[in-house]
Amino acid sequence: MSSLGRVVGLFRAGTHALRRSPQKTITRRAGGGPHIEPQYRQYPQVTQNQKVQAEILSGTMWFWMLWHFWHSSDDVLGHFEWPDASKWTDEELGIPADDE
Repeated sequence: MSSLGRVVGLFRAGTHALRRSPQKTITRRAGGGPHIEPQYRQYPQVTQNQKVQAEILSGTMWFWMLWHFWHSSDDVLGHFEWPDASKWTDEELGIPADDE
């Protein structure tokens, strides 16, 4: 290694040492909002806002499901005509004959 390389390496190490500032302790606040401590074997603490959001989300889900079931029920029930059960014979229904 040349003497110029040694000088450059020494210069870099010195500037790196000068650039480092004293380390500071940083306290993190979990996103800035209220932080709820976990509790062992207890139900979670749910805020009123979370309850309202859950109601809106579940209402939207049920509306979407029932709307699509009403307007495109063939996707669930199938794309065929339902058989008319009044035209079936006793033999097809598995009913024994009267004389047995």
